[in-house]
Amino acid sequence: MKLDFHTHGKLAKKLPFSTAYTDWLFDEARRTGLDALCLTEHFNTLQFDELYGYLASVSRRDGDTLLLENDLRVFPGMETDVAEGGHILSIGPMEAILELNRRLAPHKEKEGFLPFASLMQLFSDYPVLVGCGHPFRTGGHVPELPGEQLRHLAFLDLNGKDLALNRERTEKLTYALGQRLNIPVVSGSDTHQAVQYGCVSTVFETGCTTVAALHEEMTAGRYRIELSENAAFQVRTACLLKRSLKEIHALGGDYVSILTKEAIA
Repeated sequence: MKLDFHTHGKLAKKLPFSTAYTDWLFDEARRTGLDALCLTEHFNTLQFDELYGYLASVSRRDGDTLLLENDLRVFPGMETDVAEGGHILSIGPMEAILELNRRLAPHKEKEGFLPFASLMQLFSDYPVLVGCGHPFRTGGHVPELPGEQLRHLAFLDLNGKDLALNRERTEKLTYALGQRLNIPVVSGSDTHQAVQYGCVSTVFETGCTTVAALHEEMTAGRYRIELSENAAFQVRTACLLKRSLKEIHALGGDYVSILTKEAIA
């Protein structure tokens, strides 16, 4: 099972949700060879509930995952900011992710972000896997927290964007932290649009349909990380494309139709 642990279903969190754009994303994900992805959408994105409501309507439930018509398997998830600086990934059943998102409603602005310890306490009430996204990106301070807090993490994200910017530093620091905490390091592209899919992926020896099974395979080490030889080019191109599409939207244009030849749904 070829899996991307860190992806998004929207171009940017402040832009409106578009079914046509999300459909395009997931079709492209499948075309790049992915079997599955973790949809770790920003917890404070506009229309978070609508994104998952739409996915539920166009998929069938298989364990904890949503299986789309193109056979792409989606593990529901979320990316949450913490007060100390940094992003926390959570992966679990859709109902748990949606309820967590509702409970985080008072904490979606920067001045109200929960501290790491409080967020971990909240997550502990739900059947979710919790990891740290791009732990050593500028502005992130999660690795500096006390070990007794970090023991709540189940995995670390070897992030495609950071690998493209500085592979040696990203690998060295992320794997060292994983060894210190005795937790697996897996990989995610962190893509908000299709160009970045496949820059890095985690390939498991077997398929999984539940978070528990995924966790078991991760902790057993039955996977490998594949980094594309074109990763740096993919990430640079993706960043340029994202900025361009956001500018088109800001000027009143329809960036979705440019990509899909369809009107915004």
